[in-house]
Amino acid sequence: MKTFKPSTLSMSINGAILSVAALAASPALAEEETQQIDSSKLEVIEVTARKRVENVQEVPVAVTAVQGDQLEAISSAAMDIRFLNARVPSLSVESSFGRTFPRFYMRGLGNSDFDLNASQPVSLVVDDVVQENPILKGFPVFDVERVEVLGGPQGTLFGRNTPAGLVKFDSVKPSQDFDGFVSLSYGSKSTSDFRAAVGGGLTDNLSARVSVLRQDRDNYIDNKAPGFEQNDVLGGYTDQAARIQFLYEGDAFTALFNYHMRDLDGKPVTFYANAFKPGSNELGGEGWEGRDTVWHDSASRATQQVETEGASLKLEFDLGDYTLTSITGYESAELYSRADVDGGYGAVYAPTMGPGVITLDSETADGIPDHQQITQEIRLSSNLDGAFNYQVGAFYFNEDLTIESFAFDPLFSNGAQTGYVIQEQETTAWAVFGSFDYDFSDATSATFGIRYSDDEKDYTNQRTKSPLAWLGFPDEVSGSVNPSDTHVSWDISVSHKLTSDVNLYARVADTFRAPSVQGRSLFAFDDGISVADSETIISYETGVKSNILDGSGRLNASVFYFTMDDQQLTSVGGDSNTARLLNAEETVGYGFEVDSEFMLTENFAITASVSYNKTELNDASLSVPVCALCTVTDPLNGDGQAIVDGNSLPHAPEWIYTFTARYAIELGDGELYAYTDWSYRDDISFFLYESKEFTGKSLLEGGARVGYGWETDAQEYDVSLFVRNMTDEQQAIGAVDFTNNTAIVNEERFVGAEFKVSFF
Repeated sequence: MKTFKPSTLSMSINGAILSVAALAASPALAEEETQQIDSSKLEVIEVTARKRVENVQEVPVAVTAVQGDQLEAISSAAMDIRFLNARVPSLSVESSFGRTFPRFYMRGLGNSDFDLNASQPVSLVVDDVVQENPILKGFPVFDVERVEVLGGPQGTLFGRNTPAGLVKFDSVKPSQDFDGFVSLSYGSKSTSDFRAAVGGGLTDNLSARVSVLRQDRDNYIDNKAPGFEQNDVLGGYTDQAARIQFLYEGDAFTALFNYHMRDLDGKPVTFYANAFKPGSNELGGEGWEGRDTVWHDSASRATQQVETEGASLKLEFDLGDYTLTSITGYESAELYSRADVDGGYGAVYAPTMGPGVITLDSETADGIPDHQQITQEIRLSSNLDGAFNYQVGAFYFNEDLTIESFAFDPLFSNGAQTGYVIQEQETTAWAVFGSFDYDFSDATSATFGIRYSDDEKDYTNQRTKSPLAWLGFPDEVSGSVNPSDTHVSWDISVSHKLTSDVNLYARVADTFRAPSVQGRSLFAFDDGISVADSETIISYETGVKSNILDGSGRLNASVFYFTMDDQQLTSVGGDSNTARLLNAEETVGYGFEVDSEFMLTENFAITASVSYNKTELNDASLSVPVCALCTVTDPLNGDGQAIVDGNSLPHAPEWIYTFTARYAIELGDGELYAYTDWSYRDDISFFLYESKEFTGKSLLEGGARVGYGWETDAQEYDVSLFVRNMTDEQQAIGAVDFTNNTAIVNEERFVGAEFKVSFF
């Protein structure tokens, strides 16, 4: 008879939704293989939020980890990285590109810029290497041990541009133990998701692990535009990725090599023209007949092709009282994405147009023909027995990026090219840093971190053909800029063990985001270049992390307040189609995060979290262009632009709630389990200005999984049925504002089945 294993239970700790599964490697559990595990207690969770292994309950940083059952459930249905949206307190994720170019927002801070050289205030680090370009950030999540989300500024220890926070992915690493798995799921829209991994020792010192993923979906969206009718033309993709790792472990030296690649061939995000009812954010306008129908005049040419690859080498030298670490990383990306951005057919100058009013017929494409990123970090960490320990190091970053932008005529010349711009950008940054820990007593400790950063961009663009030449715009325009800045980032944190089960912490942190460049010259009269100066932030946070109910529960809470000077923002489009970067004089934010987790019985676990984030722009002089057809609710200045002083930030919900529950019972020779997860996010504004149409309604999405697992001497088997967005909520989650009331809509209900076998 199979004994119920608490290692399959999900849970949430300090804002962390976790699984006890990863704890098998914990020293406390590995002391005695025969030790009886008390399945009614929660286990210690270890994270690397400060580049060393620590108990998450003792880290003076707001850390959220996602792994185990929770990670497996919310990433099912062949989801891309946006599955994290509203599944972690204070975190939002969205994209206007689809399965690539995700945009992260933490505690209300983010960047809605859709340019391919856009920087974000939430950094992404995968296997210790920063992923700076937005295309790199969309790499699929598979065979991942843990996702860590760090709230607030993280500018001392981590890479570049982290004033809002950090999302960190750690892949399952090779080991001497032979293990692996194969899983296959199939569901709605002929969607399949195949994943596999195998690893083990090759010699006494060398081990390896190979991981692969393939996700497929058939096209299922029909085009009903007159003269362009076509069934099953959009919505599909084939997404393939692989990772191979080699780990050498010597007596005082380890080396980890990681190679990874991705190949995506699919369709871009789907745009629905005039999907909103005029004067309302309800779907149901002239262009809305459901998610499976569009009215495009260029759907047949829509495509999205992404190829990325990279490698890293992590070397660690054990020098006794010190550890020397070197991490070298290389990343590259190629992209071509072409779409009907207006979401309709024709325009005001055409004989026919629809659905509804189409002010501008827009078929455009963006490409990255050449890109490479090189990073190098070297770090010395002390392992002293005394009260004082530290980490010091240096970091180097270089990125060469080429971007091409194209415009086409979808109506009169069957998609002939009408515009072309090429952009070149080189970014060079370096930093030196240190983090110093001191234990005042067994109960109280403090950390001081400091980092000096130097960042420079060299940018040029050249337009050789203007799509608006018929309006007198010159074909040939070029420009260049060379912004740079330096900054000293710092943080101070104090933690105090009030009792053996209650830890208090407080943290103050300062960091910056380097200057950004945008070259929107395709539809501009001039070179279209705008530059945003560096933004700086100071954040205050305090919290409590507690174990309760004799180890069967956890309750954690934090409160924070920040002020950001010169926040980098993007005015996206408007009726004048003048997307540009700008700085807001000041942004203020505050809020709280609460997490709870309980093992109600040895078979029943629940988690619940809530976060509140309030953001406000404070800049009486700040105004932006507005949409052509929507109902703006902000006051307008004499130029017809919206005054956004006092507005909240885009894609910044005030409230996020999450809930999970898992129940399991022994049945026959195995375990029957049921799992459910729910998330709610408050309404959001899609743009800097506020309008009735472009205010995303609150969104509640839930999922469930029912399965049966059993094991033999060398394998574990699991068969399950699952559903995502089980209530089939249907809401706009994004929009395009410069042409008409075009919407981007969430995924519909997905039903599927999965079979998985793990071997060891």
